[in-house]
Amino acid sequence: MTVRVFVPNDTTALAMGGDALAQELAAVATQRGLDLELIRNGSRGLCWLEPLVEVETARGRVAYGPVSVADLPALLDAGLLEGATSHPLCQGLTEEIPYLARQHRLTFARIGVIDPLSIEQYCDHQGFRGLERALQMAPAAIVGEIKSSGLRGRGGAAFPTGIKWETVLNADPGQKYIVCNADEGDSGTFADRLVMECDPYMLIEGMVIAGLAVGATRGYIYLRSEYPLARRILDTAIERALAAGYLGDSVLGSGRAFQLEVRLGAGAYICGEETALLESLEGRRGMVRPKPPLPALKGLFGRPTVVNNVLSLAAVPFILDRGAQAYADCGVGRSRGTLPVQLAGNVQRGGLVELAFGITLRELIEDFGGGTLSGRPLRAVQVGGPLGAYLPATQWDTPLDYEAFAAVGAVLGHGGVVLFDDTVDMGEQARFAMEFCAVESCGKCTPCRIGSTRGVEVIDRIRAGDRPEANLSLLNDLSSTMVDGSLCAMGSMTPIPVRSVLQHFSEDLRPTDNRRR
Repeated sequence: MTVRVFVPNDTTALAMGGDALAQELAAVATQRGLDLELIRNGSRGLCWLEPLVEVETARGRVAYGPVSVADLPALLDAGLLEGATSHPLCQGLTEEIPYLARQHRLTFARIGVIDPLSIEQYCDHQGFRGLERALQMAPAAIVGEIKSSGLRGRGGAAFPTGIKWETVLNADPGQKYIVCNADEGDSGTFADRLVMECDPYMLIEGMVIAGLAVGATRGYIYLRSEYPLARRILDTAIERALAAGYLGDSVLGSGRAFQLEVRLGAGAYICGEETALLESLEGRRGMVRPKPPLPALKGLFGRPTVVNNVLSLAAVPFILDRGAQAYADCGVGRSRGTLPVQLAGNVQRGGLVELAFGITLRELIEDFGGGTLSGRPLRAVQVGGPLGAYLPATQWDTPLDYEAFAAVGAVLGHGGVVLFDDTVDMGEQARFAMEFCAVESCGKCTPCRIGSTRGVEVIDRIRAGDRPEANLSLLNDLSSTMVDGSLCAMGSMTPIPVRSVLQHFSEDLRPTDNRRR
């Protein structure tokens, strides 16, 4: 009997030798006369176990990881193809691995389960059911469903998705656009990449539904140039979806059109800001536009445009398939649904964790992350990318909830969580925030362009012992100017990590000779 064996084909698994492992497994199977079907699936998001090999058995899939080429002979001898559990690399039944079993996967239910490019497998796992329902609904009804779900932007701003869609729906008639912001650039984030590499039809389906909701007939995925594998997978998925009738001049024979293509980003962090992204998409240098007008009214090529993050659009098929209430039943307060969190940095078990809003940061980093990889005490956790606050131990019991994080001066952002042990120099981290802004600023506004450069200089003076009290006061004034005067979040958020260091780790801003060791 043919045994199905799964070896992931996403960037993380490939970086850990996934291709070489798959090739060696195929070669050894031929040499030994083993009857196996090798399937290149997506990753489950358990990054510390990659490459994670799964074997289909009557009990379910059995997982082994992390597996190297050198491990294969012993694994096969130990009964890999029978799902034997005696080998040290065996993790048991995949669905019962605690890291995975404790999650609440709505958006990421299919990743690692199916062949990412198989439309048949996507449909076998509830794919395109949301689109089929949407085709039977009026545009306003689709928008109403998204509003009722409580879905908010997962890119960082957390703006209600349904309100943005409603604005575009009610805008001037004519050409409208759906733009997916896939310029994932925050440190420690990879959830967008996992969607695009492991379940691309989910994103395609979400964008088509968005088009039906607002009357847009064309969409663009603005993809960061550092994701070559995602581009190849998306291009192939779009081609197959077009051939199968899920895209094109008449989606599923409905007479309603939606065309979709991928455009590569310009390699600039600022292009994650929606108006700079639109400038880049139109062929110009990525620079922030003043608002108003809002992109929802005057966006791409001057037309009404929905600009949503990958995770926002990826949540849409579930909402349309299961109904708004099924999504809204998850979460707390105004933070509804689930949040895909990405654990990275000095962490024992890095990877993707999708949970309903409300779990505390401490539960996340201890129960899922397992503490630091170095084994040293955890000192600081940065949430929300390079412009997010550094949280001390006294704030780790904060629930993952937009309003709860805002109340302590922090942001959830795109859900990136980066851990630092007690060897970290937090003064250097504060300096990095200003330096990052100086390098990545588009240069449009003075507070961001000049303020970040001056910020690096002021922090250097403080750390050198040059009039530290006067320069600390100057740093606070400079931060206020950046917050109040910058055109976009690039400049206005840069002071967030700096101020968190000033508040919670000020000892690391003392002159070098006096700092903690």
